[in-house]
Amino acid sequence: MKILRTFIPLASSLVLLAPDALAQSVDLGALLPQGSGSATGRIVQMAAVLTVLSVAPGLLVMVTSFTRFAVALSFLRSGVGLQSTPANLVLISLALFMTFFVMSPVFERSWTEGLRPLLDNEIVEREALPKIAQPFREFMLSQVRDKDLAMFQDLAHGDLRAPERAETDLRVLVPAFMISELRRGFEIGFLIILPFLVIDMIVSTLTMSMGMMMLPPSVIALPLKVLFFVLIDGWNMVIGSLIRSYG
Repeated sequence: MKILRTFIPLASSLVLLAPDALAQSVDLGALLPQGSGSATGRIVQMAAVLTVLSVAPGLLVMVTSFTRFAVALSFLRSGVGLQSTPANLVLISLALFMTFFVMSPVFERSWTEGLRPLLDNEIVEREALPKIAQPFREFMLSQVRDKDLAMFQDLAHGDLRAPERAETDLRVLVPAFMISELRRGFEIGFLIILPFLVIDMIVSTLTMSMGMMMLPPSVIALPLKVLFFVLIDGWNMVIGSLIRSYG
């Protein structure tokens, strides 16, 4: 009975207040800026932002210096002979922050000239996209090999062919840039791995000459390579050389 005495007045109050609550409506227009097509513009912006975030890892690999750093650091770990040290997370994080260090002028220019005016509604999407992409285009043109760019220009069809180098379409420039980065990454990796290969050969020759047939040369070579890399301050040399390669 006590429960009923408490519930009945509460239910009566809700019934009396229901018409007033139903009469109120949510003004969705207050959530959007004034102007024609503002709702559609916001929806397009949100869709573009979500798309960029979903493909951001791929874009980072394709149009930045990340590829060269990742390849060179992988060669370094293989040359030392350590399979899991440093861990993949450490190498990828190091390559990522090195990429941010090298690409910071490009990112700042893209933000200043294209993305920030777009977010401030100073320009529309059609005007913002070329301004956002232009700094990356100039960076890739400064690093791509003429031979790789010429190959994709020859393979291109129709409107993909540009009369001038500065007007190269991104669909041609990006794969040419990636091939150039892979080539330079392998060149740097060869120079990194060569001293460790010499140490392996010396240790293998010594162990064979001493008749230690059952002792793997890598067991003796591994601490020697680690000691050699530490004594020459290898991390400083390798990272400094990789960053200076974009100078």
